[in-house]
Amino acid sequence: MKTSRLSILEKIGFGAGDMAVNVVWSSMALILTFFYTDVYGLKVSDIALLTSLPRLIDAFADVAMGMITDKYTTRWGRYRPYLLFFAVPFGLSVMLVFTTPALAYNAKLLWAYATYILMMLIFTSVTIPYISLIGVLTEDPQERLSANGYRLFFAKVAALMVTTFVPLFAARWGIQHLARGYQVSMALMAGLATLMFLFCFFTTTERVKHKVDDKPLWLQLRLLFKNDQWLVLAAVCVIGTIGYVIRGTVALYYAKYFLGGGVALQSYFITTGVVAAILAMVASTWITKRFCKIQLFRWSQVATGVLSVILYFAIKPGDVVPAFILYFLLSFVVDLQAPIFWSAIAEAVDYGQVKSGKRVAGMAFGGISFCQKMGMSLAASIAGLLLTYYHYVPDQPQSAFTLNGIALMLSVIPGFFHLVMGLLMFKYRITDKFYNEMMHGRVSKTGLSEDSVREVPVA
Repeated sequence: MKTSRLSILEKIGFGAGDMAVNVVWSSMALILTFFYTDVYGLKVSDIALLTSLPRLIDAFADVAMGMITDKYTTRWGRYRPYLLFFAVPFGLSVMLVFTTPALAYNAKLLWAYATYILMMLIFTSVTIPYISLIGVLTEDPQERLSANGYRLFFAKVAALMVTTFVPLFAARWGIQHLARGYQVSMALMAGLATLMFLFCFFTTTERVKHKVDDKPLWLQLRLLFKNDQWLVLAAVCVIGTIGYVIRGTVALYYAKYFLGGGVALQSYFITTGVVAAILAMVASTWITKRFCKIQLFRWSQVATGVLSVILYFAIKPGDVVPAFILYFLLSFVVDLQAPIFWSAIAEAVDYGQVKSGKRVAGMAFGGISFCQKMGMSLAASIAGLLLTYYHYVPDQPQSAFTLNGIALMLSVIPGFFHLVMGLLMFKYRITDKFYNEMMHGRVSKTGLSEDSVREVPVA
């Protein structure tokens, strides 16, 4: 199989794209629910539907976008043009979400729905092409893994900027008007995201050319559902996303109410989780050069489930230092799988092509994004319902029942989803050895029949 090595600049450029994506992802996962309840002033009872419906609508847009990217190509490539054309609309849509007009309550709620849905649709228009890009940058599994390591490192840098920059500067710039502080802070982050998408466009090259047949939707779905390894990743994506989003959603509430911290401590707490995740990106890239990446994926998530239980029972209200230590450790271990997951999707696409003789790339990546959005939608609903069940009242002293619920939402509840995620990965078998043998037609007794295995030309 011909190897295509990527330059450091191209890996950085590729990573810059996910830095832009994570301005939205980190905002949704870490601060948006808190912003809606404690800054914008929406009722907790309205949060579950508000934070889940736009993501559910957008999940179906992912499928449509996957079909579009499969159907059309340009002189700039199949995926890169969307980074150019949607960079500015993406930034503007983020600014609108964090704009809080002085309206009556129902009008404010309508504004929140409209701007959130708009942002998610534009988010899809640029992120589906972006996550598909890795499949055409190089066909080398190790280079894909390395590029995804850069990508996820920069993604966590974006999350670090959101968690440290936005709450602190929002409080400083919005001394008399906190909502205005959030608007200005997120406007700067949105501008940075626009520049990062443009940088990604100009520094990457689509060098791998796959022939994509014009297949109807029903056939693409049929081929995907016959790809057992893609189905494993899809289930892992939904379940893992639920765990990530529930924990991320409640982190600010945990720091503010369970640990009793002010704005600075809240920012430092969620920043601690992001710093741990950044280090996990580096560690994962190093470990997978010496250890099976799939085994690392499996056992890191099982360990996350165990650590989540320890965090719940070991930390009492106000235990700031041990809470920071355990949250750092938990955040480090849970993200060891991240570079592996995103490189595995491209390998599962190749697996499906070898198995069926037909390639479904755009729909495969769009389908994973659909699963991610479904997981986000379900998690947002669960988080909203749990906050309501535990009688959370914004910006008020919380009862012992509420504090215990917040602690469970940070630890045991998401930990259960990560445990299931790790166990599911025992059904995933595309290791580097399997992949290389498969692409050279040497796999016969590991899930593919001899007559269905053929060498796939990659150029």
